Amino acid sequence: MKLVEGIEAFDVVLHIKKHRVVVLADLHLGYEEALKYQGVLVPRFLLKDLMKRIIPILERLKPEKIVINGDFKHEFGKVLQQEWRDTIRCIDMLSKQCKEIIIVKGNHDVFLGTIASRRNVRVEKEMWFDGILIAHGDVLPGRKSKPRIIIIGHEHPAVVLRKGVRSEKYKCFLVGTWKSSTLIAQPSCNLATEGTDVLRGDLLSPFLQQDLQSFAVFIVDEEKKDVLSFGLVKHVEKLAT
Repeated sequence: MKLVEGIEAFDVVLHIKKHRVVVLADLHLGYEEALKYQGVLVPRFLLKDLMKRIIPILERLKPEKIVINGDFKHEFGKVLQQEWRDTIRCIDMLSKQCKEIIIVKGNHDVFLGTIASRRNVRVEKEMWFDGILIAHGDVLPGRKSKPRIIIIGHEHPAVVLRKGVRSEKYKCFLVGTWKSSTLIAQPSCNLATEGTDVLRGDLLSPFLQQDLQSFAVFIVDEEKKDVLSFGLVKHVEKLAT
């Protein structure tokens, strides 16, 4: 699904065609172990299921670079054993699909440099491809930054659609503007949670602290692994009531 000129969405993946760059956001690897420490026991399947879902997309797109846009790992204050294992395994699997992996550091990525150094993976504050800025989205760019397009993660955007007493939450891409830039908010690649309902929730990213009524919504169909255009936020809100 074309989101803007030159940028497409495939499932939860973004593709910058001209530069042959694939963007993944908010994997939160190690999430299951973090839940265990909270007393919630879940099978450790997230990395396996994610790779099963996105590797076919990568094989089709044949990217030169893969950018992981923040929150590669989940735990804030330390590196859990599962995070060590899963992040290294993930890098190894993704490396087979591209020439270079770059990690844009997110607010969860404490001690990430130690992990990345094991595989000589670059860790950056942000990445530029011509006028396209890839930033995690937890902080605003510097004043001198004038991107044409900004791609952020961090928010884990989703929408809840209702029909009668039934409701279902869907991951989604949001496309709108921030100042003079086109803004794309990408859903989380973590398959255990859908994310924050942008129609109801208190949003975290400073990029999204604005009226979102004119933002376009592109919903990820979990069953078909497709991306569908649902019009503007103000139209989707009518479907959600």
